[in-house]
Amino acid sequence: MEPKPWRDRVREEEELLARLNRLTSEAAARRAEALLEGVEELGSKAEVARALDRSWQAVDQAIKRYERKRASGPDATTTA
Repeated sequence: MEPKPWRDRVREEEELLARLNRLTSEAAARRAEALLEGVEELGSKAEVARALDRSWQAVDQAIKRYERKRASGPDATTTA
């Protein structure tokens, strides 16, 4: 069996990376939405961070990335 030409392999891998980036972006958005629900419920990012045993900065950065992406439009790509 003849191996695939390198150009085809590169193209396939680039398509895979694009799909993975899109999935990562979508997962990051869902996570940020959940974090925002936690902030509503618990009252602050610090409380959400404590509840999840995460740093306050990690929660804050995830929410800020999501808000920046949402403000820039639906076609923007921001990963976790």
